[in-house]
Amino acid sequence: MADRAARPEPEERPREGRVVQLREPRGAGGPDGASAARACERVAAFFDLDKTLMAGSSGIFFARAAYDAGMISRARLLRDAYENLRFRLRGSTDERADDVRRRVGRMIAGVPERELRRLSPRVLAGVLPRLYPQMLERAYAHQDEGVDVYIVTAASQEMADLLAHVLAFDGGLGSRSEVVDGHYTGRPAGPFNYREGKVLSMRELALREGIDLTASYAYSDSESDLPMLRAVGYPVVVNPDRDLRQIAVQEGWEVLFLDRLPRRLKLLAALAAAACVGACTVGRGHVAARAQRRA
Repeated sequence: MADRAARPEPEERPREGRVVQLREPRGAGGPDGASAARACERVAAFFDLDKTLMAGSSGIFFARAAYDAGMISRARLLRDAYENLRFRLRGSTDERADDVRRRVGRMIAGVPERELRRLSPRVLAGVLPRLYPQMLERAYAHQDEGVDVYIVTAASQEMADLLAHVLAFDGGLGSRSEVVDGHYTGRPAGPFNYREGKVLSMRELALREGIDLTASYAYSDSESDLPMLRAVGYPVVVNPDRDLRQIAVQEGWEVLFLDRLPRRLKLLAALAAAACVGACTVGRGHVAARAQRRA
């Protein structure tokens, strides 16, 4: 396995989209029996989906597919589009995550499982072009090093499974919904895959598959995924919100910046401000010229 790459200094802003040589998992080799036993365990890399593997939120594409299928109103779709933009700029909050979960539960209650699965092609058509090539390169580099790669998301287990299959990942961990007689009940079928819920899913997988979390990797953008990042030996922060970025600097974690939207909005704001200043300057010039003519 490749040699361990040095982490960036806290003050240093890592080069955008760079791909570093992957670290050697802890316990690989070593003279003592504990290290040898750990070396026999599997290593995994866990990738959050929204704002980490892809730009923005996958939820907006589910909302569009649900709108096309007549499951939600146009007003609800517009609100979801606004929330997606807000999420890209400011990140998620516990309150919004819980609200989305309750709302989706109400929306799918009584819906046949087959009908919801038929939305998948439309959702994928929106998600796939939004994937970061740099993150896919990371994931595949991990696989080439013998590391299993998993998506860990608050989105549905069905979505996690589908994306993992399409991307040739080793699996997906998502939020499960109860199905009775082929219909969704709207009730959860397990913990919400959010905050500590993601860690529970990761630990269950680790026990089942013999994965050493202390030698594993996790990638995420949000402070809400701090438990997930702290559960592994090698956390990596991608497009972090303000709180997570501060923590990453303090901890010396690797940070990747891939989302160009905030930068573009700042540029647009600067251009708008410049245009406003220019218009005001021209306006003052016309006023001065008229005053001079009157004089």
